[in-house]
Amino acid sequence: MTVITTIEDLRVLAKKRVPRMFYDYADSGSWTESTYRANEGDFQSIKLRQRVAVNMENRSTATQMVGVDVRMPVAIAPTGLTGMQHADGEILAARAAEKFGIPFTLSTMSICSIEDIAAHTKAPFWFQLYVMRDRDFIERLIDRAKAAKCGALVLTLDLQILGQRHKDLKNGLSAPPKLTIPNILNIMTKPRWALGMLGTPRRQFGNIVGHVKGVTDMGNLSAWTSQQFDPRLNWGDVEWIKKRWGGKLIVKGIQDVEDARIAADSGADALIVSNHGGRQLDGAESSIRALPAVVDAVGSRIEVHMDGGIRSGQDVVKAWALGARGTYIGRAMLYGLGAMGEAGVTKALEIIRNELDLTMAFCGRTQMAQVDKSILLPGTYPT
Repeated sequence: MTVITTIEDLRVLAKKRVPRMFYDYADSGSWTESTYRANEGDFQSIKLRQRVAVNMENRSTATQMVGVDVRMPVAIAPTGLTGMQHADGEILAARAAEKFGIPFTLSTMSICSIEDIAAHTKAPFWFQLYVMRDRDFIERLIDRAKAAKCGALVLTLDLQILGQRHKDLKNGLSAPPKLTIPNILNIMTKPRWALGMLGTPRRQFGNIVGHVKGVTDMGNLSAWTSQQFDPRLNWGDVEWIKKRWGGKLIVKGIQDVEDARIAADSGADALIVSNHGGRQLDGAESSIRALPAVVDAVGSRIEVHMDGGIRSGQDVVKAWALGARGTYIGRAMLYGLGAMGEAGVTKALEIIRNELDLTMAFCGRTQMAQVDKSILLPGTYPT
């Protein structure tokens, strides 16, 4: 039996157990994937200052994100098609997050619906919104999130158009997968996954199918998304959404300082420094490199979070030290889910929290509030 000690262990296992098109969907970026790789790689160049003979007792990784108590400054990021990594994947991930004590964010493009998550959890989860041309649908989606008592709305701003992801095109990505000979042959090698899918009715986009006029299945997902994702999205729409929502609003997809200033003026409660996991503009700066300038510009006015490339608790420590007051894991969670279902998501969270806790201790800190740039080696981190 394989002993799982790292997120990489979970990734390797997920690759064996998840059909190729869905594994590739999670583990890829756009075009040359340079930004996707930089998100992870740029963390590695940041070095830590080890301290000794410091009292390391009574450590805690607990803090808050947008006023919510969290066991560590990590939330589960919104990821599309999560329920295709493992049957009922969003439900399993949400349950794992709730038990662990961190927020779960449901994607608009999830397999399990808002109502599915609400029926299977007690803690308020967060909902991520994409803006479509069909504004009546968006209004109903926001109202459904309100009815489910979601704790925050995460508005994604960096997917007005879809970045080209070569693997998805080559694999003919669809949900459920088309029954082509290559797909059937690949799925036959993933019996665990196939049995799970046979045992659930949730195989399409639960927030969309049956909720949009004329959409009874998502066989033509790419055609629908290319028609529906709204390239006209602007800051005026953010104001309209905030008013319609009325609760905590987090805007996701900020990389530029000027955009960060506008976000701070928008009335949002937090912003997420993010390049969509390297899945949109290939060649954009990594999230960790973009973070310090955004924090310097607006960190005193709005809570700054970040996502992109986090694969360990050390990455969380580094992001916090550079000013992020919350981080998000997408792929790390998906690897755990694909590898071992709910237990795998829990394992991923345990791995990250353990690494976070031990790294703080080695750096001579016992509380998140004590962690700042002084734990980083000068000259190794972006400024």
